[in-house]
Order: sequence, then C-alpha cells, then structure tokens
Amino acid sequence: MYNDIKAIAFDIDGTLYPSWRLYTRIAGYFLHHIQFFLKYNKVRHVLHHTAPLPDFFEYQARLLAEEMHVTTEFAKDQINEICYEGLKPYFYEIKPYSNVYQSICAFKAAGLKIGILSDFPPEQKGRLWGLRSLCDVCIGSEESGALKPSIYPFAILAEKLGVKPEQILYVGNSIKYDVLGAKNYGMKTAYLLKGLRKLFGFKCPEADISFKNYRQLKNIVLK
Repeated sequence: MYNDIKAIAFDIDGTLYPSWRLYTRIAGYFLHHIQFFLKYNKVRHVLHHTAPLPDFFEYQARLLAEEMHVTTEFAKDQINEICYEGLKPYFYEIKPYSNVYQSICAFKAAGLKIGILSDFPPEQKGRLWGLRSLCDVCIGSEESGALKPSIYPFAILAEKLGVKPEQILYVGNSIKYDVLGAKNYGMKTAYLLKGLRKLFGFKCPEADISFKNYRQLKNIVLK
C-alpha cells in the first residue's frame, strides 16, 4: 500500500470525468444563461479566497445579489434553479474516465476508506456513476463553509473519515485547489495529468503522485 495510507478521496469535476464532456453538453444552456454564469463565476472566484463562513449559501447569494442588483432571495433561487438543479440533467449521460469504478472498487477491497470532496454538491451528479455506494464520506466543500483551497473542507473530510490527514491520499485535477489545498492540510496528493503534462509525461512537482489514467493510479497505490 502506498505509504501506509488508510483512505483515498477524490474531487469530482475534471477528476472523475473529463470536463470537456460536460462543456460540450452545456454550451447551449450556458449561452442561454450567460449573464448569470459570468456573474456567478465572479462570485465563486471571490469565495475561493474567503475564510470559512457560518452560512456559505447565504453569503454566496448576497454576493451574487450585489452583482445582479437583485434581492438576496432572488439570487438564491437563481443559483438553485440555474446552477444546482438546472445542471443536474446534463450529468446523466456523462461517462467517467475509464477504469474509475474498477479502481475505486479495488481500493475499497484493499481496505481503504473512500471519500468524495467536491466544490459543488455531490448530489448534483446523481449516483456518481455507481460510486456513491462505495463512499464512506461524500461531501461538498460548501457544506464546510469554505471552498478549496481552504484547508477547512479538507479538515472536515478527515474528521468524517476518522483518518489522520497524513494517512489520506487526495486525488484531483487542479494544482491550486486540490493538490495545494490538501497538501497544506497535511494530506498526500495525487494529480491527474492533463494537456501537455499528460502528453509528455511531465510530473507535477507539488504532488506526491502524478498519473495519466486510473489503471496507473491503482497500480501505484496498491503496489
């Protein structure tokens, strides 16, 4: 087992499935709601650098209300209808990366606890391609009051898993949010290579593991 880890946790978007598979499906939907998404993305950028909040969803709605010049309640409804609920149907036909399910089954069979930590509600993705039933912990960082790379959601993840941070391997596709966020809390990290890094096999120096596909990750972790 890789460095005696006891749990392995995953980001969702861009980590369990290729982001382009979502983008190609929501292009029309995005353009239809382009003003909302431009303002919402601006708000999320701010929230990625905000300290833990007692009511994340209320503060998010307040920020968006200021951007849209509407009431907080209207902004909250828009976030739920357009983003959280509105995007749900687009995940039904998205296929995950090859060998994701098989690899996580192998991790589970080897005795590792399985976790999910995403910046968006995991329930937005339905059954997570059959992975939800394998998870010991499945949470959105919003529930913790802060988005990655804040160490706070990683602390909540470790607490719910009941595992010390140094015994957790966190898997993600973002160096800034996933790798550095988890590393700053003391977790080990695995980075899914993409683009030129994947093409030429350039490892991510900030991560403990760099991998091109889930078969390779399974072999590294379980060797």
